[in-house]
Amino acid sequence: MPGITGPSDYSKEPIRHNSLQINSKEPFNAEPQRSALISSYLTPADLFYKRNHGPIPIVDDIEKYSVSISGLIENPKQLFMEDIRKLPKYNVTSTLQCAGNRRTAMSKTKTVKGVGWGVSAIGNAVWGGAKLTDVLELVGIPKLTNTTKYGGKYVEFVSIDQCKEENGGPYKASITLSQATNPEADVLLAYEMNGEPLNRDHGFPLRVVVPGVIGARSVKWLEAINIIAEECQGFFVQKDYKMFPPSVNWENINWSSRRPQMDFPVQCVICSLEDTTTITPGKVSISGYAASGGGRGIERVDVSVDGGKTWMEASRFQKSDIPYTADDDGNCDKWAWVLFEVTAEIQQSTEIIAKAVDSAGNVQPEKVEDVWNLRGILNTSWHRIQVHVNDSNS
Repeated sequence: MPGITGPSDYSKEPIRHNSLQINSKEPFNAEPQRSALISSYLTPADLFYKRNHGPIPIVDDIEKYSVSISGLIENPKQLFMEDIRKLPKYNVTSTLQCAGNRRTAMSKTKTVKGVGWGVSAIGNAVWGGAKLTDVLELVGIPKLTNTTKYGGKYVEFVSIDQCKEENGGPYKASITLSQATNPEADVLLAYEMNGEPLNRDHGFPLRVVVPGVIGARSVKWLEAINIIAEECQGFFVQKDYKMFPPSVNWENINWSSRRPQMDFPVQCVICSLEDTTTITPGKVSISGYAASGGGRGIERVDVSVDGGKTWMEASRFQKSDIPYTADDDGNCDKWAWVLFEVTAEIQQSTEIIAKAVDSAGNVQPEKVEDVWNLRGILNTSWHRIQVHVNDSNS
């Protein structure tokens, strides 16, 4: 693509924050300390988790950078950044979460394949850019459309990113045309993150943001948009990020038997304490994040400090008066996480548990064994922290 290149090696990687926990150097995959996630409602770009499949693309000339829109449409177009910036700008607060978040905990039950994420492969940001609905209207696709007259039913996003999983080809993913053309879905072609231009790690100069859906569908370093008849046939749609039951292993897996994962389930994590924490007896603040996909808000967060025998409801915080313009309906937090907090008296060693319930009444599963799968995705089981009390008088 003119204006942007996908390097063949890792010699020109961007500088990253030195506090990140690196899970893979080449390609670079890293997450912040869990305590950093609850230090602010919006996750700073340098502390937002980094999920990559190859070397980070380099923009050579922003003026020459463009995105092609083609496929089963009548009028293919090449859009430059100035064309996209002329469209109405929307700011959407959305949480992105890697499908492999909390994979390390799942692997303790039985080995899984994938990057060893802790609990911080998630972040919340204000994404600024053009709505995909407005972009597609430029090529004659109206809002709220299920199919084009040429049979297009899916929208495929193609990156300049080069991936070993695609045999050196580009990363790509797709969503349905009905979702892409629904203004309420708030799918963006984003060029800003928290009021600043995207940095290289997060897709500069342009990326897709699909709110409420696993991060794998929010393609970075966008090169092309293809209108196609069937879902994307790429590796990350057909042979990855699918949810299988615990009975399936690598010997009997049938990838075509499952649909690609899209919405992420209700999730909740304690961030103020590590998995095993030693404290002094007394009042303990328990705080963290909770989120659910598909635009479903968090109805409540329950916390137990006695291993699940009794529960208390945590207070929830979702800041709607952020210094960016919300959408026309004022629903700037429709897709965002909540931060929660509760203070409890703890006098002896115990297990602290947190679980969330979303607006549709969905509850996190109690045991990780019940959701174990060979790819280690969507570990949304109750989050458990072991607390040891250090009583100096004993």
